[in-house]
Order: sequence, then C-alpha cells, then structure tokens
Amino acid sequence: MTRLVLVVPADLDTPSGGNRYDRALAGALTELGTEVEHRPAAGRWPMATAGERDQFADLLLSPDPVLVDGLLACGAPTAVAAAVAAGTRVHVLVHLPLALETGLSPESAADLDAQEGRALHAATGVLATSQWAADDLRARHDLKGVIAVAVPGTDPAPAAAGSTPPRLLQLASITPRKDQLTVVDALDQIRDLPWTADLTGPLEIDSAYAGQVQASIDRYGLGDRIRLTGSRGGADLAAAWDATDLLLLPSHAETWGMAVTEALARGIPAVVGLGTGAEEALGHAPDGSLPGAVVPPGDSAALAAALRDLLGPDRARAGAAARARAQGLSRWQDTARDVLEAVR
Repeated sequence: MTRLVLVVPADLDTPSGGNRYDRALAGALTELGTEVEHRPAAGRWPMATAGERDQFADLLLSPDPVLVDGLLACGAPTAVAAAVAAGTRVHVLVHLPLALETGLSPESAADLDAQEGRALHAATGVLATSQWAADDLRARHDLKGVIAVAVPGTDPAPAAAGSTPPRLLQLASITPRKDQLTVVDALDQIRDLPWTADLTGPLEIDSAYAGQVQASIDRYGLGDRIRLTGSRGGADLAAAWDATDLLLLPSHAETWGMAVTEALARGIPAVVGLGTGAEEALGHAPDGSLPGAVVPPGDSAALAAALRDLLGPDRARAGAAARARAQGLSRWQDTARDVLEAVR
C-alpha cells in the first residue's frame, strides 16, 4: 500500500497512550514507504459539537483507505456510516472502549457504548491494540467479523541504571481508572522498606482526583517519599526512566499499557492489573517466568504484598525476566506492518 489517510485528534501532542501510538505509527508507516496524509479533527472528542462532527465527516471522504482514531470515529457513528456508503474504506483503530473512560456516569457510559457499537458495525474494518481489547470489543458489541490486532511497538532503549533506594514509577494520567489512591495506600503498607515513588502524568484531566491523591500522600506522611510530578517528556522523562527500578500500572482497565513495554525494553519489571490488557503487555520471559507481578485492581493489600516481594526476595528474578522479555518485544515497524495487512 502506497498511501493511507490517518484521521487523528487535533491535539495529537497532548500526552496520552493513544496519541503516542498514532504518532509512532505514522512514523513507522512512512519508514516502510507508505505515504501518510494526516487529517487532524478538532473538537472535544468523543463529546464533539454538531459542527465538529460535520467537519469530521468531510475528513473521512477519500479514494484512499482511511484509518481513523476510535476516539473520533466512535463519537460520530453517522459520519462513519455515511463515508462507507460513499465508497470510502474506513478502518477504526480503537485504543480504549469509550465506556471504560474515567469519570463517566452510568448513563453516559451506556450512551457512548451504544455510539461505539454503531460506529464499529458501520466501519469497513476494526483494529484493536491487543487481543484482550479485540475480545472485549467483539463481546461488547456482538461484532462478527475479524478484528485485527496491532499491538503497540517499542523503541530500542538503554538498560535502566535504577536508584538507591529503589525508585518506583507510575507513568499514567492521574485518574480513578489508573487508581493512584490504591497505589498510595499500598505504599503506606510497605513504608518499613527503602523506596521512593514518582506518580508521573497529567494532573489536569481530573484535578479533583489529583487533589485527593495529594491529600492521601499528606495524610500518610509520605510527602518526602512520594511525588506527584505532573507530565514529563524529552530528556526529563528519559532521566526518570533511567532512575526507575519498578513500574506500577495496576489500572482498573487497560487495553495494553504502553508504559509496561517501555519499561520492559529497559529491563524494568512491572506490576499490572489482573484481567486487563496490561497482562498481555507484561507477557512472560522465554522460560515462562513473569517479569513482575499481576494484582487485582483496587486491592491495596495484594499490591503491597507484590511490592514487598519485588523489592526483596523476588527482585533479581523479576529483573532477569524483564531483560529476557525485552528481547521479544515488537517494534513500531511490526505494528505498521500489522496495520497495513489489516487495511489491505
């Protein structure tokens, strides 16, 4: 395939897993010789205005195949159906089912879920970022066709040097879905061990929740050990990775968890949420060992027990498993090839 239209959110530079995926995918497609036409869609998606949805509908019209971010497509199912009826091959890439997003009322979640179902049934094809996500979408919307899987890639990275005492990193937006409150509660239960922790990610997505997390840190008297750093990027983020010994992502919902594979690429073990796509990202080393731990979301006691093991007797084994797992991680060109195969 020589040309592909990529319809993405206009705020593509805003820190998020979906935006990082879209940017990296575009670069890898270009490296493989595919001409990528970017078409940014303005709006507060998926809750865009009628005018923004009309503008989005125009962006979908093309004689070339169109790959559209699910945040946009699933917020405008009528536009997807109209473009397909007009002859455009519209493929929807779902980063996260809309109903799983943070802060939704049950009524809003149900409405978004219904919109998403209409969009995916209308699309020419559907892509997901993990097998877990594909299975969830198939069951959630009774989708009968093939859902292609294009897992996020990783870039080569140097092995992390780590810190003394060990540094824990949670790289995620500060939101209830990522559940920093449970992380803080678990860290209080292992305060007898040496460690520091950085909770790194945007604070403004749910500023009230971020305030609750800071209040919890203060209430436990852990302000000298746990930092809410806000977003990081560039050299600052690279330095944070190099200082990290263990990644935390015990979210309530993840379709993959790009931070997990980014950690593994540096030989850093991770703790992830049971029953989420992050389990798939964590995977296993070639010998079958787990490069970290899997815990039930919201269970601070289970998280504390896992951290106690990974900071103590299980530390060396988990680190070796993470380094071994790094050798089998997909690269972004692998992701791009999977996308091209699906769109063909």
